[in-house]
Amino acid sequence: MAKCFSFTATRDQCLRFSFSQSGLKSTVTDLGDGTVMHCWVPRRPKPARPDLLLLHGIGANAMWQWNDFVSPLAARFNVYVPDLVFFGDSYTTRPERSEQFQAQCVVALMDALGLKKMNVVGMSYGGFVAYSLAVQFGERVDKLVLICAGVCLEEKDMEEGMFRVRSVDEAVSVLLPQQPEKVRDLLRISFHRPPKRMPTCFLQDFIDVMCTDHLQERIELIVALHKDRKLSDLPKLAKSPLIIWGEHDVVFPIELAERLKRHVDGNAQLEVIKDAGHAINAEKPKEMYKILKTFLVDPPASHKPGNQTNGRKAD
Repeated sequence: MAKCFSFTATRDQCLRFSFSQSGLKSTVTDLGDGTVMHCWVPRRPKPARPDLLLLHGIGANAMWQWNDFVSPLAARFNVYVPDLVFFGDSYTTRPERSEQFQAQCVVALMDALGLKKMNVVGMSYGGFVAYSLAVQFGERVDKLVLICAGVCLEEKDMEEGMFRVRSVDEAVSVLLPQQPEKVRDLLRISFHRPPKRMPTCFLQDFIDVMCTDHLQERIELIVALHKDRKLSDLPKLAKSPLIIWGEHDVVFPIELAERLKRHVDGNAQLEVIKDAGHAINAEKPKEMYKILKTFLVDPPASHKPGNQTNGRKAD
């Protein structure tokens, strides 16, 4: 019998409506080099407002990860939410798979949209891209936020047992699930308190709708992220970022947050959200938004060294 209803596709349509209600519109930009980028952009950008770029992690698409934040942020910023290459409706015919290439595509997209300088928030894989963007195009970045982004990981960390998975192949099988049980594994490692009941039919529907397009290319993205990675090769940043992490993150353990803080600047602001895993955008959206707002919106005086809350657990 042909499938007549898809929970995943229906939710995707609801998210599109939500983004539209927040004042954004869907756009597709041909960068002219074999790369096409999809992006949600302000329907009517306000010149007086700062520009804010939200970069998603590995998962369904940008809407699923940023939906809880777009509406409140769009009230204060011109918000831009692209799908990274090989996610959503973005793709390329070029062979590059590095986060450096992803960052170059994002900046080319921002150029096409007329953006000069922007605040950048990157979550998980999007944090790798945001970090690279800040390294390559530092003059374009105002404030930078890195959320659960293990940019300071090294290839040897997996061999030394830092992660729940023991190989890149095992990581791929969980991060890009092709069976319902692998989706359950993904939920278990992403959430501190994962959903207890997930019907197999819903999980299979999610795989069919969200996890089959560009599968080989996404595998190559993960492999490129890990291969030959050394902390000594990671460039420093010109400005200190805000670092946000989940207390119980097992995708990128909190040790990587401390390592990142030391690498970029010992005085960088690190906010640890308690009772949260890797998917803090889903588990603790109110706490995450509060921290983002304080850093991005509140007057600079609230961030001077005497008032910073480095390492604080956000309630």
